[in-house]
Amino acid sequence: MPPLDVSLLVTFLALVETASFTRTAGRVHRTQSAVSAQLARLEALLGERLFERSTRRVELTPAGERLLPHARAVVEAASALLARFRDGAVEGDVRLGCPEDIAASDLPAILAAFARLHPRARLHVRCDFTLHLIEQFEAGAFDLILIKQDPEHRLAGARLLRPEPLAWVGPAAQVAAPPRGVVPLVLAPSPCVYRARALAALRAHGLVGDVVLASPSQAGQIAAVRAGLGVTVLPERHVPADLAVARGWPPLPEASICLLAPERPLAAAEAFACLVEQQLRAA
Repeated sequence: MPPLDVSLLVTFLALVETASFTRTAGRVHRTQSAVSAQLARLEALLGERLFERSTRRVELTPAGERLLPHARAVVEAASALLARFRDGAVEGDVRLGCPEDIAASDLPAILAAFARLHPRARLHVRCDFTLHLIEQFEAGAFDLILIKQDPEHRLAGARLLRPEPLAWVGPAAQVAAPPRGVVPLVLAPSPCVYRARALAALRAHGLVGDVVLASPSQAGQIAAVRAGLGVTVLPERHVPADLAVARGWPPLPEASICLLAPERPLAAAEAFACLVEQQLRAA
């Protein structure tokens, strides 16, 4: 059996995420023809067609779906192996800022992995709203920040990690019908990307959003929604099983989760940036 080139799987995963040969070429630093050639090599090696391609879309075939979790595991293992040998001596402090909901949902596993890979590095994490994080990053308070962004107005230098589709969420009875008039809302205080998205979506449909409770904690918002105080906006992946996603409500433009780092980060910060980029894109 011929050896498997891990770079083929890296390109495969990039194409899964971007659904675009053009964007994949930019991400893996190759030409579009080189990306096509890599995909052809991988398909020949596996004896399966991995993507259905048309002029408008690129979609996984059943064989591609089967390959996806294995490709992620191999690429993650290869990255961890290289990091162990290349960066074993990484040391120093990493000052990370991120929104509270990302810290609660995504960071624990990443922080644990980083501690295993780089035991001589130390992480210091502080949570805040995106706009505050950007201000503090520009003032030199952080080495790296994870932020929520408008995909069409991304901050210069911000690395896209993944899209974040949003949903109106509430008790099933409260979101069963389209909203009318004044809509009671449970949101974060300003400045918050999700809050801005919610209020703008309602205004665009002639509705008024009344923020009856503002909490910086996603857990606090969900508790208030469960109590029937109002409806909130959450990432689709964070919707609790006991709450419902509204159908027929004004559409919410998705957000993006991005990483902001200086042009030349210190070794420990760069090591963490590579790990968080890998983990969140895979997620």
